Amino acid sequence: MARSLALAALLAAGAAGAQPADPALCTACHGPGGNSAAPAIPSIAGQPGTFLENQLVLIREGLRVVLPMEPVMRGLSDAQIVALSKHFAAQPVTPAAGPAKPELVARGGEVSKRALCGTCHLPDYRGQNQVPRLAGQQEAYLAATMKMYRDAPAPGRDTQMSNVLRGIPDADLAALAHYFAHR
Repeated sequence: MARSLALAALLAAGAAGAQPADPALCTACHGPGGNSAAPAIPSIAGQPGTFLENQLVLIREGLRVVLPMEPVMRGLSDAQIVALSKHFAAQPVTPAAGPAKPELVARGGEVSKRALCGTCHLPDYRGQNQVPRLAGQQEAYLAATMKMYRDAPAPGRDTQMSNVLRGIPDADLAALAHYFAHR
């Protein structure tokens, strides 16, 4: 109930052209401190600030389509984007819910080594600069995002990720998502 009220307030502020200054509004979807509890919604806590800034600008400018965020981002200034990004980059990451499955963790670790994921995302998968954090991210979100990169390359998407994920079977993508979520 509280989440739906906060989301309604957030959408109303965006629709009215108001400029949300309170990062608490983002928690309506992205969870307390930016740690999402919704499988399809990414956690933004602990993401690199530059990555967050880039994504928010892309959404604000309509270059990345995230329909629920469009009214919220409309009219947001660069300074507000920087402030929100710094705030959420500094938030601690809450570990993934649920137990890790050892067989998926092992398989995901092997796939990650073969795909060299730690090269860009760093060996602990915390991300850097414009490269997102994978460690502790929502498993379902990771799986869906990796499938999108693999199956639907499009303008504005990371072509490097499309190339890295090309040919990786669904079962291995699921193992990768489980592995990263439980890091």
